[in-house]
Amino acid sequence: MASVSPVAGKNRAALLAVTCLGQFMVLLDNTIVGAALPDMQERLHTQLTGLQWIVDAYVLLVAMLLLSGGVFADRFGRKRIFLTGVVVFTAASALCSAAPTIGWLIAGRVLQGIGAAALSPASLTLLAAAYPVPHERVRAIGLWAGLSGIGLAAGPLAGGVLVEAFGWPAIFLVNVPVGALLLVAGLRTLDESRNPSAPAIDVPGTVLSVLGVGALTYGLIEGGSRGWTSPVILSSFAAAAAILAAFVVVEGRVPAPMLPLRLFRQRLFTVSNTAMVVVGFALMGSSFFFSQFFVYVQGSSILRAGVQTLPGTLAMVIVSPFAGRLAARYGFRIMVTAGLMLAGLGLLALGFVHADTGYANVWWRLAVVGIGFALTMSPLTGAAIQAAAPQEGGLASGVISTTRQIGAVLGVAVLGAVVRTRQSGGASFEEGLNSAFVVAGAVTLATAVLTGLWLIRSTERARPASPAPRVHENTTTP
Repeated sequence: MASVSPVAGKNRAALLAVTCLGQFMVLLDNTIVGAALPDMQERLHTQLTGLQWIVDAYVLLVAMLLLSGGVFADRFGRKRIFLTGVVVFTAASALCSAAPTIGWLIAGRVLQGIGAAALSPASLTLLAAAYPVPHERVRAIGLWAGLSGIGLAAGPLAGGVLVEAFGWPAIFLVNVPVGALLLVAGLRTLDESRNPSAPAIDVPGTVLSVLGVGALTYGLIEGGSRGWTSPVILSSFAAAAAILAAFVVVEGRVPAPMLPLRLFRQRLFTVSNTAMVVVGFALMGSSFFFSQFFVYVQGSSILRAGVQTLPGTLAMVIVSPFAGRLAARYGFRIMVTAGLMLAGLGLLALGFVHADTGYANVWWRLAVVGIGFALTMSPLTGAAIQAAAPQEGGLASGVISTTRQIGAVLGVAVLGAVVRTRQSGGASFEEGLNSAFVVAGAVTLATAVLTGLWLIRSTERARPASPAPRVHENTTTP
C-alpha cells in the first residue's frame, strides 16, 4: 500500500497544475523539435543521419527508462524524482540551446530523455497518490492527459514561430523558464509520498535494454551512410541480437523484472503491444519528415511549415478523448482495426504528394493519419490494461507506452534508412519521402488486418465495460 499524505482540495488543484505543466513541457518538446529540423540541418551542417540522432537519442532514453522511472518514483519519493527530472530536463534543454556542434546537441538530447523518463511517470504517480478515490483519479488523469496533450498541438506552431524569429536554439531555451517555474512551484506545493512495497529496481534489465535497442538503432541509422554490409554495421546488428537475447534471459530470471515476460502469455496483451509498436513506428517515423517535406519539397518557410503540419496533431488532440468511449461501445477490435486502416490509408495517400500538390490536397491526408492513430492508441492501452490482472493495470499501461516509444525509435531509424537508400540509388529526396510514407502506410495496413484477425477471440473474452483511463498514453511521442 502506498504511503500517501492527505492532500487538501486546494493543494490537489496546485498539484494537478504542476504535474500538467511538467507533462506539457515534455510533450511540447516531442513536436516542437520536428519543426526545427530543417534549420538544424542548415546551421549545424548535418545530414539526414544527424537529424535522426537528434530525435532518436531522446526517444531511445525515454523508451528504455520509462518503466524504471516509475519504480524510482515509488521507491525514492515521487516528489523527489519529479523535481529531479525537472532539473535534468531543464539543464539539458539549456545545454541543447547552447550546443555548438551536432555532437553536443545529441548529448543534450540524451540528458533530456533521462529527465523526461523521470519527470513523466513521476507526475502520474504523484497524481494517482493524491487522488485515491477511483472515479476522482480517472477524472484527474483525464485532465492531466487532456491539458498536457495540448503541448502536442502547440509544438509545430510554437516551433515555427521560435525558429523563424530566433533560430533553432530557441525551441530548447523556452524550456528553461518553464522548468524554473516548475521547480519553485513543485518545492512549495507538492507533498512527498512513496510506496514501501515497490519492487526492486531491475538494473541489469535496464542497462541491457538501453544497450540492445541502442545497438540496433545505431545499425539502422548509420547503415545508410556506412553501407549495410560494412563490418561496423554488421557488428552492431550482431551485438543488438546478442544483448537483446541476454535481456530476455535476464528478465525471465530476476525477481522484479522491468518488463515482466509473463504478461505476454495473454494473447490480448501481446497483440496490443505488437500493434502499439507499429503505431509508434509509423506515427513517429512519418511525422519526422512532415516539416522537411514542406520546407525542402514544397519550398515553405519554417513558420509556414509549422502551421501546415498542424492538422495531424490537432486531429489527435481532438479525437483522442473520444477513442476510449468508442472502444467501450464497439469493442477494441473494431476501433483498433478501423483506426489503423484510416492511418494506413492516410500514410499511403501522403506517398503520392509532390512538390506541385496544393495544400488543399495535402492537409486532409495529415488529418486522416492523426484521426486514425488517435482512434487506435487509447483502445490499445485499454486492451493491454484489460488483459492484465487488476493490480497490474499501471504496469501494463507503462509497458504499452514503452513499446510505442520503441516503435518510435525504430520508425525514425528505418524510414530514414528508406529515404537514404533511395537517394543512394539516384532518387530525389522527394521520391525517398514518397517511399517512406508508402512503407509506413503498408506496414500500418498490414497490422490492421492482422490485428483484426488476432483480436477476434481475445476481445470476445475481454470487451471493456467502461472507458479505460488514459494512463501513460501521452507520455511519448505524438
